[in-house]
Amino acid sequence: MPVASLYHQVLGSAFDALPAPVQALHADTGARCWRGEAEVRRGRGMASRAVAAVFGFPPAGSNVPVSVRLSPERGGERWTRDFAGHTFSSWQRRGHGRNAHLLVERFGIVDVALALVVDGDRLRLVPRRWSCLGIPLPARLLPAGRTFETAHDGQFVFDVEIAVPIIGLIAAYRGTLQPGR
Repeated sequence: MPVASLYHQVLGSAFDALPAPVQALHADTGARCWRGEAEVRRGRGMASRAVAAVFGFPPAGSNVPVSVRLSPERGGERWTRDFAGHTFSSWQRRGHGRNAHLLVERFGIVDVALALVVDGDRLRLVPRRWSCLGIPLPARLLPAGRTFETAHDGQFVFDVEIAVPIIGLIAAYRGTLQPGR
């Protein structure tokens, strides 16, 4: 029996309620690449710019060519995002223990546990807790923002916003993707 994809494992039967392009991006268990275009916004303060640089978020721009490579890695998926030559990656995996039923995404030494919430025609990714090197960090400082995936005109649509209390917007990027080569 084939192993379910990472997002199908976390979402269970709710996976079937996702729009077809969102299911298509997350249904495969093998390596794949999707390509499209994005608009990128960045926070303007010095602290915001510093945090964005540490995590490798792309610079601001419009009509930015983007590719997302998803590769199986250690029971999860490596997501490598390339915004016009500016690349950053994360490792996503199914949560265990206190993060059971959540998706855990690692950026360097920071893990963010995310609830995958099907909300109408959107898949919302809602931060629930975070840690650094396995040490829980204060919930009141948890990065937040409006992040979701959906479909429009048959295309996969992403809308990611990362903001931190006190500092504000770190980075936001939204756009469309289609299966690529």
